[in-house]
Amino acid sequence: MTPAAIADRILEQAANACRFLVAIAGPPGAGKSTLADALDVELMGRGERSVVLPMDGFHMDNGLLEERGLLARKGAPETFDVRAFDDIVRAVRKGDEEVLVPVFDRSRELAIASARAIPVETRIILIEGNYLLLDEAPWSRLAGLFDLSIFVGPSVEVLEERLRARWVHYGLDETGIQWKLHGNDLPNGRRIIENSRPADISLEIFSMD
Repeated sequence: MTPAAIADRILEQAANACRFLVAIAGPPGAGKSTLADALDVELMGRGERSVVLPMDGFHMDNGLLEERGLLARKGAPETFDVRAFDDIVRAVRKGDEEVLVPVFDRSRELAIASARAIPVETRIILIEGNYLLLDEAPWSRLAGLFDLSIFVGPSVEVLEERLRARWVHYGLDETGIQWKLHGNDLPNGRRIIENSRPADISLEIFSMD
C-alpha cells in the first residue's frame, strides 16, 4: 500500500474522532520511521493536524543500562521505559491537554526529556516503534490503545540485508556489523516477527526508493 492509500484508510476511520492513534510497528530496518514520516507529510498535505511520536525517546539511559548489563543490548525490549511510554500514550490518547514527550538524540545516544509538545489540536498521532504490538509483558499493556495498527515486517533474509546496509553506512567494520546483526538486531527482529499481535494493515517492507 502507498502512503496515500493508508492515509485514505486513516481518514475514513478517524472521520468522527477528535484524537486518533496509529501504531506503526515492526523490526528494526523495516522502514517504520520512513513510513511514519511519509504518512505525516501525506496527512498534513490534506489539511490534517498530525505528528509522529517515536518510541525511541523512551530508551533507558546508558548509565542505567550499563548497571544492568544491558548496554550491549540497547534496543532490545528490556531496554525501554515501558511504563513511561504507556503513560504518555494514554495521556496523548485522552487528548485533553498538551503533552510533552521525550526525543532520542541519535548523535549522543540519549533521550532528551520533554523535548517536544503534542498540542491538544493535533488530531492524528502516528506512533512508531519496534514493540508496539509485542504480545509480551510489559509491552502487552499497550493492547487496545491504538485505533489502527500497521506492521512492517519483511523476511529475516531481507531484514539482514537492510540492517547490514545500515551499519555499513554508519562506518562499522565487519566485526562490529556481525555483532550488531547477530548479537542484537536480528534476535530482536525475530522476536518481533514471531511474537507480535496481528495488525490491521501488514506490509512486507516500506521504502521511498
